[in-house]
Amino acid sequence: MKTLIAAYSGVLRGTGSSILSALQDLFSITWLNRSQVEKQLQVISVLQWVLSFLVLGVTCSILLVYTFCTDCWLISVLYFTWLVFDWNTPKKGGRRSQWVRNWAVWCYFRDYFPIQLVKTHNLLTTRNYIFGYHPHGIMGLGAFCNFSTEATEVSKKFPGIRPYLATLAGNFRIPVLREYLMSGGICPVNRDTIDYLLSKNGSGNAIIIVVGGAAESLSSMPGKNAVTLRNRKGFVKLALRHGADLVPIYSFGENEVYKQVIFEEGSWGRWVQKKFQKYIGFAPCIFHGRGLFSSDTWGLVPYSKPITTVVGEPITIPKLEHPTQQDIDLYHAMYMEALVKLFDQHKTKFGLQETEVLEVN
Repeated sequence: MKTLIAAYSGVLRGTGSSILSALQDLFSITWLNRSQVEKQLQVISVLQWVLSFLVLGVTCSILLVYTFCTDCWLISVLYFTWLVFDWNTPKKGGRRSQWVRNWAVWCYFRDYFPIQLVKTHNLLTTRNYIFGYHPHGIMGLGAFCNFSTEATEVSKKFPGIRPYLATLAGNFRIPVLREYLMSGGICPVNRDTIDYLLSKNGSGNAIIIVVGGAAESLSSMPGKNAVTLRNRKGFVKLALRHGADLVPIYSFGENEVYKQVIFEEGSWGRWVQKKFQKYIGFAPCIFHGRGLFSSDTWGLVPYSKPITTVVGEPITIPKLEHPTQQDIDLYHAMYMEALVKLFDQHKTKFGLQETEVLEVN
């Protein structure tokens, strides 16, 4: 306040030097500091995505129902009518928008952590791919930033490759949220969608599947490197049926950005989580990050920890229309070995000890 008064007094004195001095004082005020403004923009950019992830669908559904009961009811009628005709669009890869993927907000999102995408091998545009993303974390923030936006320049690092991040199919039944997700190249993680993208959408498609899913998110905690993979073989079967190469991905730091309450096996909390996982497809977590204005308080903003996503070497997969269980087990074992090898090759580069071991469950 004293600085503002001094600056104002300088202007009143009327001399050129006083005016210049007053302007310098104004721009030296803490709340105008450029680095702090950028940091707050980063926090806001991350928070808007977290809130979109958690409440956008419910909020938009309520607003549309409310609008239907007002004089603007025609808006809701027109949207729901259009929704009927557009219902199957997500199953065909959605409606990607390069404009949305290149929004400046995603650069602030990237710089907050920061998030980095590391390429280890080239990918052929004449092939299709299934990327296995590990670990899930609480929200898969690295998966979203790297493959649903251009903040880390995925299209430049893998020219000719179209990434499709696969997520719960239920998200695409929610008004407005489905449009937001599709604009980033996000699609449902179900067989119909994957079959379409790998067989009727040409080549150069890369479907990113967070293999561990909801079960893996329940064990997400800082300092833990564990994946749920040993009994997850459906993605390997799909790869064999379409001859799509498998690419292991490990995202160092994904588990560091949130803290959550871990319920022990057999507890009532874990029972509730497993019931949600079984019947709805996701498992509710009790988690927290930092506050909006201070890292010393609790809130929904994730902690500012580096996330480095390393894309491994593709595993060539033959096309087998009717793969046997032996075929599936063979390539699944190859994939697990490649993932562990990828982790071991890069762990010391991103803050882990040489003795750190990837736990495969």
